Parts: sequence; structure tokens; C-alpha cells
Amino acid sequence: MSTPVVTRFAPSPTGFLHIGGARTALFNWLYARRHNGKMLLRIEDTDRERSTQAAVDAIIDGLTWLGLTWEGAPISQFQRAGRHAEVARQLVAMGKAYYCYCTAEELTEMREHAKANGLPPRYNGQWRDRDASEAPAGVAPSIRIKAPLEGETVIEDGVQGTVTFPNKDLDDFIILRSDGTPTYMLAVIVDDHDMGVTQIIRGDDHLTNSARQKIIYDALGWEMPKVAHIPLIHGPDGAKLSKRHGALGVEAYRAMGYLPVALRNYLVRLGWAHGDAEVLSTDEMTALFDLEGIGRSPSRFDFVKLENLNGLYIRQTPDEELLDHVVKLLDYIPQGPELRAKLNDKTRAQMLAAMPGLKERAKTLLELIDGAGFLFSSRPLAYDDKAQALLDAAGKATLAAVLPALAALPEWKAEAIEAVVRDYATAAGLKLGKVAQPLRAASTGRAMSPPIFDVLAILGREEALGRIGDAAA
Repeated sequence: MSTPVVTRFAPSPTGFLHIGGARTALFNWLYARRHNGKMLLRIEDTDRERSTQAAVDAIIDGLTWLGLTWEGAPISQFQRAGRHAEVARQLVAMGKAYYCYCTAEELTEMREHAKANGLPPRYNGQWRDRDASEAPAGVAPSIRIKAPLEGETVIEDGVQGTVTFPNKDLDDFIILRSDGTPTYMLAVIVDDHDMGVTQIIRGDDHLTNSARQKIIYDALGWEMPKVAHIPLIHGPDGAKLSKRHGALGVEAYRAMGYLPVALRNYLVRLGWAHGDAEVLSTDEMTALFDLEGIGRSPSRFDFVKLENLNGLYIRQTPDEELLDHVVKLLDYIPQGPELRAKLNDKTRAQMLAAMPGLKERAKTLLELIDGAGFLFSSRPLAYDDKAQALLDAAGKATLAAVLPALAALPEWKAEAIEAVVRDYATAAGLKLGKVAQPLRAASTGRAMSPPIFDVLAILGREEALGRIGDAAA
């Protein structure tokens, strides 16, 4: 019987959930789902000065919004520090690690000497074989692993293939600091072992760490989980991803109006591919995801592709569901409180009625909200420059001429409104646009909107006629 697959996402709570971390979490989540396993969430909060509860909350909120789930409660690495220290002392007892009594000054001198001789700044192993009885008084020791001095450490990586590290490049690194706190290198190993992790998927900036961690695994006689190191995300120009490229927190993408399902789809295609498939449902991603499809080259973040994909999902999303996304977004955007105050049963119903027209041209929820602005505007409307140009003398005269026919309509429906406007245009010898465009400007304050006859019907007779009358005057 095969061992159940267990993956983990292990962020440090020193800031928001950035886009690279979100993709790592997604890959772990998909791999676990594909193999009927589970993903665990571990908060690597051993850096007490930089770790904050606000960052933990932001990470959990970002994962939840993205729709990524994990098994059980999040695990705090800091709360397991006693267990980490116990394993470090166990390694000393086994002769696989040792107490190092070097002072800070000695270590500085060691680094400076190496630097002066053009060597990497490594520990020289001076306490590796010395007896603790030689320890200087008043120096709290750290614990260092006894790294192999010769040969190679080989990592079989699920993405990078076979990677070899000469052991001469891996010194006796610290696993327990002199203050009794574990280093990242030890804490990760103990936690992964105790949590039963079978597959580690993380950024390729951790590849060297895997070599050091394998030394500890071998010393303890523990089986190392399988590893897969994924390339980092770069900007469109090929440079390391920065804020100008989109290295923002997941919450920033929510505030920019992206749908979680679209961001998931976009992120899964950043570095992983299955043929030419671009648009993938969650079930399709789960069924297809594998490590073999992950490339070794950095992927490039492209806002244009993300926007286009988001627009596609907006058009595919049922109107009611899309409205729910819009309403939730109001909690995260500056204009949200003002719009929420105007959101009532009537405006909600109007927005739902306008949704088919709104979502045809919107690539983000912000654009969709912007397009629906005419529903929340109060008379007299403010006209943008293009609308103002449409409401010149000829435009106003057209509005004044068609207004009585609209006011006389017995039934205020889009089809009836369109018929009246078409009849008027034909009788006046005008193209339909010469009547429709001033009507659009008058009723929305803009030159662009959902289909104008739908807009007028959604506004209702009284409001629509009032706005047309204001513009005509």
C-alpha cells in the first residue's frame, strides 16, 4: 500500500501573501488533490522580530479568497521550538552534531580571513573534534551539524532533475543557536518529518537548502520527502519580479477586481503547461496537474494575459454570482463604502438587470462597477468630456424632439423604447446613432455604456425621462 501524499505550504508571516507564494500554494494544493492526498499549512514564524499576526491573517485571508484549502488548523513553527531543540541535542548525543563555543568576534575574524584569501566565508570546523571541557567560561554554545567533508550530496529533484553539490562547499552549519532557538534548516526538517510530508514543492531559491537539509536527514536516519523546486516568476521584461511588474499581495489583485478562479487559472499556467490548454476549470487543473509539466525556466508575469483571462471568466460567470463578487469587493476598494450606502433592493435589481450588458465589455470587476456607475448617479448628472461633446446644440435638440414620444409610451420596455427611437430617427432623416448617442450621454453621463435601450429600461420611466429632460434643457 502506497504512502498517502502530504504536501505543505509554509509561508513566513513577515508580509502579505505575494503572488509567487500564492502560486507555490496552488501547486501544492493541486498536487495533493490530484493524488487524493492533503495539503497542510505551516506558518514559519520563528523570526519573532519580523513575524506578525497581521501577516498571518493576511496569508490565511489570501489563501481563503483564492479558494485554496488545507487540512486541520495552521501549524505554528515557533510553538514547536522545544521539539526542534530536542532533536538538535539528540544529534549531539549520536555524534552527528557538536557544541560550538566560538564567540561572535572569532566568527567575524574567520569570515574576514576567508574573504582576504578569496575564499567563501565558511566555518572552519574548529570545535568539530574538541572536547567540551575545553570550552571557555561564559560562552553559550550553538550546535552545528557534522557535515561530510568529502564526496557529494545528490538531490533528485522533480523539476530540476539530478543536482549535485560538492560536500566541500557545505560547511558545518548551525542547527541550534546559542540562545536555544532552532535555525530554519533544522525546524523545517523536524516539522516536515513530524507532519508526515511526502512531497515538498517550493521555489528554486531553496535548492541549496535541500542539500543542507539532506545532510540532517541522513544524520537522523530519516527518509527525506521528495522535492520539486519550481522556477521563480519574472516580469514581462525578464527581470526579477518587482512591484512594478505585479509582485503584489494577493489582496491587491482582489482589490483590482480579479476573480479568484481567473487568478488561479492564470497562476497555474505560470510555469506549468498541458499542451495548448489555456482555460482550465479547477477540476481540469486537478486532473491534469503533474510535476513533469513544470518548466525549468522562469515564467513571465503578463498583466494583459491576466486581464484577458479575467474578462473571459467574467463573461462566463452567471449574473447572480458576479453580483455577489461585486458586492464583496466593495469592502476592499476606496469607493466601496459610498456605493454600499447606495446599494438597496432597487439598485441591486437594476445592476442584475444590467449585468449582461456590463460584463460584455469589462475585463475586471472594477471596470464592471465603473460601467454600472450610471445606476448610482444622482440628478443632475455630471457629464464627462465625450458626453458633453455629444450634448451640443444638435444633440439637445434631438433629445427635446424625441422626449414627448418616449414620455407617451404606454409600456416602458427596451423593445418599445427602441421602436420609438428608430421611428423618430427615420422620420427625422437621422442615422440611429445620432439619436442613440445623445440619449446615452444624457442617461449615463458617458459616451460608452451597455446597450442604451436596456439602460433606459433599467433606469425606469421616471428616472430616464428626468435625465433626458435635464440634458435637453
